[in-house]
Amino acid sequence: MGKQSDRDNQPKTNETLRGLAYFSQIGVAMAASVLIGVLLGKYLDLLFGTAPWLGLVFSLFGAGAAIKLVFSFSNSDR
Repeated sequence: MGKQSDRDNQPKTNETLRGLAYFSQIGVAMAASVLIGVLLGKYLDLLFGTAPWLGLVFSLFGAGAAIKLVFSFSNSDR
């Protein structure tokens, strides 16, 4: 009896774990794109002496890339 209920629970557990992995991948990708934009902007500000303008611009580019990633994740097949 116990073996049958374990087999019935297996697909549900796999699907839950797959969904959690998918959403964590989206979160990590969003955070990484914003972080890369901020760090690149700060580096270029130090290099060219344009603080805070390039930091602001590249932060916005990073946020835009994060939004684009969300849409590309939602349009892709799992």
